[in-house]
Amino acid sequence: MRRTLLVVALGIMVVAGLTVLHDSLSAQGMKAKTGGKSQVEHGAYLVQLGGCNDCHSPKMMGPKGPVLHPTKILSGHPADAKLPPLPQGVVGPQAWGAITTNDLTAWVGPWGTSFAANLTPDPASGIGGWTEEMFIKTLRTGKHLGTGREILPPMPWQGIGQSTDQDLKDIFAYLKSLPPVANVVPQPIPPGGKSN
Repeated sequence: MRRTLLVVALGIMVVAGLTVLHDSLSAQGMKAKTGGKSQVEHGAYLVQLGGCNDCHSPKMMGPKGPVLHPTKILSGHPADAKLPPLPQGVVGPQAWGAITTNDLTAWVGPWGTSFAANLTPDPASGIGGWTEEMFIKTLRTGKHLGTGREILPPMPWQGIGQSTDQDLKDIFAYLKSLPPVANVVPQPIPPGGKSN
């Protein structure tokens, strides 16, 4: 009986040791693949490289021109922002082009009006309630939450969706690490629809 318990205890210790070794080697392998960066650091690098702040972060005027608003990073189109009047005949089914707001968070084109989403982990207005799987499916399918409405231009989901699963997981980990910003972004407006 004692011998059996000793063998079982040793077996558990070996399995636990191998699990720790595997996790350690996986972490080392991940750091090697990402140039020694953590998952969140690598995600931040990918977000910067992908230009996500260009549309998803509101801007403010600095001494040398527009800069990212420091308390609204990746919080999407400001809920209280008014859209400027749209000149007649500039965009539409026969007029290919687009017009954007000064901070690039809202766009008008033949598809209607699209607003950059809140990518912060705010549970009510951002991605706080999203799972990693929902995030990846969204960028692979071009559908909101992976099953909803279409993601509209200028969001380059087709290119981002070609990223590896690990890259998308790293981006998601970075976004989840941000301070949550409560900002309910307006719903898209169909072509010819009224804006705020």
